[in-house]
Amino acid sequence: MTTIHAQLIGDQAVVGRRELERLLELARRSEPVEVQFHEETESEINTMGLAERGGAFDFWYEEGENIYTAQDGEPIR
Repeated sequence: MTTIHAQLIGDQAVVGRRELERLLELARRSEPVEVQFHEETESEINTMGLAERGGAFDFWYEEGENIYTAQDGEPIR
């Protein structure tokens, strides 16, 4: 059995490089896999964590009436 350790940030999962390599190895046994990496700086990660924990954008996740409609945008010309 392989154990994968992941850190969740919102609906995204962060896994260690070793775990990622193991997942890729297993996936490539059944089909070709393409991986696109975006390496974030420490300050980007810290900023995302603050935004996630701060709750300033929680209103985006609240269910209920949408206050904007497609008609609220500017017309396409």
